[in-house]
Order: sequence, then structure tokens, then C-alpha cells
Amino acid sequence: MAELNRTVLYDLHVSLKAKMVPFAGYEMPVQYSLGVMKEHLHTRSAAGLFDVSHMGQVILRPKSGDVADAQRALERLVPVSVLGLKEGRQRYALFTNEKGGILDDLMVAHYGDHLMLVVNAATKHDDITHLTTHLSELCSVEPVNDRALVALQGPAAEAALARLVPGVAEMRFMDVAKFDHEGAELWVSRSGYTGEDGFEISVPNDAAQGFAEALIEMEEVAPIGLGARDSLRLEAGLCLYGSDIDTTTTPVEAALEWAIQKVRRTGGARAGGFPGDTRILNDLAEGTARRRVGLLPEGRAPMRAGTLLFDAEDASEPVGEVTSGAFGPSLERPVSMGYVPTPLSDAGTKLWGEVRGKRLPVAVADMPFRPATYKR
Repeated sequence: MAELNRTVLYDLHVSLKAKMVPFAGYEMPVQYSLGVMKEHLHTRSAAGLFDVSHMGQVILRPKSGDVADAQRALERLVPVSVLGLKEGRQRYALFTNEKGGILDDLMVAHYGDHLMLVVNAATKHDDITHLTTHLSELCSVEPVNDRALVALQGPAAEAALARLVPGVAEMRFMDVAKFDHEGAELWVSRSGYTGEDGFEISVPNDAAQGFAEALIEMEEVAPIGLGARDSLRLEAGLCLYGSDIDTTTTPVEAALEWAIQKVRRTGGARAGGFPGDTRILNDLAEGTARRRVGLLPEGRAPMRAGTLLFDAEDASEPVGEVTSGAFGPSLERPVSMGYVPTPLSDAGTKLWGEVRGKRLPVAVADMPFRPATYKR
């Protein structure tokens, strides 16, 4: 077994008595002393601090000096409008392959003279190779290896972070900006993956532990592990790459067509021109055979990833499958998401999931399961 990497905050996790587990090639905290349930609820009611330093941070810098050239170049690899992204703003994007499948989902931020990308941990090396292979003539692709990344999420996140960095209170959802904190330059986005208001903060490695400790010392802030991060994003209806989306799913099958702006669609000024455009534009026009949907199982038993779905209690062949599932502490009930045939994708449709050899009822539901609280 390959040796696991550690983030710069590893010693802090150990000192906080975190339970460490392997995740995406790293040794990461799955929970702390509060436990997954209480960590989840604390994030919803106050503020939680997450170490997400395992994710990839990449700078895309135009060789011409004109950031619009980097924006145009990146549009070769994603179906979203990068040229439409204004300075000081961030946007969700997708790397696609020639068949229209999803190589990764990512965030793209415009910092004036360069773009900043945050990609998933398990795919970051492939993503960097992908960027370098296709864009290196126009842009320098610069992996950021000297910075940690933390996420502060929850209704008290603004008040907590503003004690250290007052300017963040003026930011709105998907704004990005740079701030100074005790001589360290912070790269801050008002975003996250919990459905809560909050921030992701890129911090120089040598300042990361002190910065994290200063936040955790605040009464409303608690350290939060991967367990609660997963249940939070699931309640928010957000995809986990490798589970809910992958190279076998297209953006439209995954119900992510909202991320494809009109200008990149058929009839738009910059329509197509990205990998898999024929398949994806056809999906947008004609629809797909299957769709990602929310699922609400009856009772208390979660329907986890891999649970087969049937259109009748006595049906012999499954029609779909759960891709993520857990107990939703905020909702006090299990929640799942998965893929079903499009004719069965309307909210309220009754299906059956096979759990430990038994068929249990489950209803298709709209997502998010819990409304987002982003500061717009």
C-alpha cells in the first residue's frame, strides 16, 4: 500500500484527537471528539472549520499577459463561460472528455492577471497533466504546493473570520479577494461545499496552523471532519466526484446543465469548442435517458451508494442505482441521490431500494434537500 500524504495541518488534527483515515491518498480527519452527527449540526448552527488542503490549487497564468487569453484557452477544456467571469468572481466548471463524460468538477476564480483553479484531490495530478498538455502553449500551469486550504462554513462563519480579516464581511457568494493577515497573504473565496454561507481560504503553509488555531479558539468554531463534510454536501444536493459524477456521466445526465451558460450552447456566440461538445449539446437539445435525482427513503435506514433501485416491489430488474446516501442530521431522516430513467425522475415518483435483501420504498425528491444559505 502506498504511503499516505499528510497536509500541513496533520499535527493539529492529531493534537485535537481526530480519527485519521485514508482519503484520496492522504491521511485525513474523519471526525473529532464531537462525532459526525454533532459536527454536522454545529456547522449548520454556528461554524465549522475543515482542512481541504488535500485538494489541488493551480494557477493558470497567460503568457501574453492578457488574462482574457487564459480565459479563452480554458474554454477549450470546459463547457462553461470562462470569458464571462469577471475579476473578483468565481465559477463552478467541469472538465469533460471527448465522449462528454466528466473528468472532474472544479472552481475557477479570476484574480485579475491570472486564473486560480481548485480541483479535486483524487484527480489533481491528472488535471494538471490535462491542463499542461492542452494549454501550455498559451498559459503557464503552476501547481500551488506551498499553501494550505481551509473552509470555514456556517451561519457564524462571517463573524468569526471577520475578527481576523475584517474585509471579508463585504464579500458576497462567489466573490474572491486577497487579504493580509499578520503578514500572510490570504486568497479568500466566499464559497464552500456544505450549502451554508462560508469561505474557503488559501493560506501559506508556514502560517496555516496559527491561522487555523486562531479560528478554532473562537467559541463558535469547531473542527469538522470528512464524515460531516459528506453528510453536509449530500443534504445540499452537491455531487461528490467519483461517486455521483465521473467519466461515464455527462453534465446533463448529472443535472448540472445549469453550469453551462447560454453562450456555450447551440446558437451562442461561443457555442461548443470543448471536449464532448457534440454529445453534450445533443443532450441539452434532446434530453437524456437517465437523470441524477434526489431520493428520500421511507423509515430510518439509509440507502447508501450501490443500493439498486426498482420501479416495483416485485420487479426483477433494477432501473437505477444510488450513488450517495447517508443519514441527514439536519433533516432527521436518511437522504440519497442516484440515477434513474428520465421518465421516473419527477419528484414524488415512488421507487424501491434493495437494502440487505429487502425492498424498501423511496421517493424521488427535488434537491437541495435543505435550502442553501449563501450570502447573495
